[in-house]
Parts: sequence; structure tokens; C-alpha cells
Amino acid sequence: MGVLNVTPDSFSDGGLYATVDAAVARGLDLMAAGADLVDVGGESSRPGAEPVPVDVELERVVPVVEALAAAARKGGHGARVSVDTVKPEVATAALAAGASLLNDISASLYEVAGAAGAGWVAMHMRGQPRTMQDDPQYADVVDEVRSFLLERADRARRAGVGEVWIDPGIGFGKTTAHNLSLLRHLGDLVEAGAGAGCTGVLLGTSRKRFLGVLAAAPGSEVPAPVADRAEGSLATEAAALVAGVGMLRVHDVAATVQMARLYGPAA
Repeated sequence: MGVLNVTPDSFSDGGLYATVDAAVARGLDLMAAGADLVDVGGESSRPGAEPVPVDVELERVVPVVEALAAAARKGGHGARVSVDTVKPEVATAALAAGASLLNDISASLYEVAGAAGAGWVAMHMRGQPRTMQDDPQYADVVDEVRSFLLERADRARRAGVGEVWIDPGIGFGKTTAHNLSLLRHLGDLVEAGAGAGCTGVLLGTSRKRFLGVLAAAPGSEVPAPVADRAEGSLATEAAALVAGVGMLRVHDVAATVQMARLYGPAA
């Protein structure tokens, strides 16, 4: 899953693809690089981000989804378009415009996906993007995340969703220690999801802050910048493949595809 942020303020690539033409061109590049899905998002979910009005998000997202879905059909290479939103109005419009998967960080829009006959991703998030990193605490982060996701997956199946992915939400209301604990137990989540009839586990670690924390200069408390997080991204993604994760949400599609092709047979 290639990330396409049609936003001015996303943490990694905000503002780079803020026009329809630039976003469509980027989406086509992601498909050409080997993305199976292009995930179009019109509202940043970085820590501290504020929500945007529905009409603004619709204006950002729907024309891009429509153009990329048409291009994917015309190209015949099997790529899909997903929409990254928590707003039912945006989800409904994007699915009508050609998206076939709803990537839902709120884990609440399963009925929208079911009504549209679309796939759905349920992600775990503690709190809201604006406040989620203020002081996240868990008694047992692995158990709490797993239980939440399986419960939401059950709701989705009852709502008629046939394709259900679960995402532990790395970096969404979690400390570095929480993130690392979830990564160490990915295999358990994969097994639990399969047992509950889920399509698979989706993971997004690409360029996230905890990788910058781990890659900080010795003795420094300043996280390494986004540009220096590629190695950590690929390392965690390779480990995820070994654990059985079925989808990776990434910014660097070409590098990740190459890693998956090289590492896949060994995994």
C-alpha cells in the first residue's frame, strides 16, 4: 500500500501532492513502482493534527480517487485505490468514485464499507490525532490492541464486510516501548486475526517517529529526521513479512517492493 497524502501538513510529505494533478501523477508513479494499492488521504493524522472540514477533505480526495481508479482500470495491472478517512461522507464519496478499500484509523466505519461492498481496515488508535501522544498508557498494550481489533473485525463481518484487515496502529497513541512490544508480537496478532476470519494484518511503520528515536545520534534526545528513517522502515517491514503480515503501508514503494521480492522466498 503506497501512501498518497493530498494534504499540506502530513509529517513526511505534506504539501508535495496538494494539487489534483500532482497527486494523480504521484499515484501513477506509486503504481508503476509496484504498489498493489494507493492509499489516498486528505486529512493528516500526524500527532497534534487538527481535523479539516468535510467539504475540504472531499475536494482534496474524490477527484484523485476517481482519476487513479480510472487509470488503474485502463492500465489493467490490477492496482487498487483505497481511501484513508474517518468521515463517513468522505468514505462514501470515495468508494463511489472507485476506491475499493476503506482505511479507517477510527475503526468505526464498517457499516459504510459493508453498504458499499468494499474492504475495510480497522486500526487501533488511543484517543485522537490531536492528543493521542500526550500520555498514552496501557496495562498490556498487546492484549488491549488485539482484543479491540478482533472485536471491531467481528462487528465488520456482521455488517457484511467480506475483506477485513486489522492494523495495530503503530505510533497512534503509543510510546516507542509500546510500538516495539507490538512489533515483537506481530506473529500473535497475525495468528489471532486468521483465527477470527480476518483477511490479514496491515502494518504501517514507514518513516515514523519511533524509528527516528531509535536512530538518534548517540547521547542525543533529538529523533533522526524523516530522511534518515528509511533503513528502520525497511527493517521493521522485513520483520513484519517474517511474522506473516499481509500488507505494508509505505512511502518508499520501490525500495519496499525490492526488499519483499528479495526477502520473500527466504521468509
